[in-house]
Amino acid sequence: MPESRVRRKKAFTPQTETPKAVKLGNPSWWVPVMLGLFIVGLLWIVVYYIAGAELPLMKDIGWFNVLIGFGLIFAGFGMATRWR
Repeated sequence: MPESRVRRKKAFTPQTETPKAVKLGNPSWWVPVMLGLFIVGLLWIVVYYIAGAELPLMKDIGWFNVLIGFGLIFAGFGMATRWR
């Protein structure tokens, strides 16, 4: 009976270069902007309720000030959902 051929494997050589690490996460400005949006949105609503009648800009806008404040807060929340 004929004998089968012997398979020859290539010798294992470890990699000489280490693979570059992929940076996970967000840029360094992400968290300060996110927190800034939260704080500015909250302050906008608080200032509107405390002194909105005396400030000409807030007086002209009316109840849209609440939408602006919550819009800033929701933008911060949207950034928070993408934060790693």
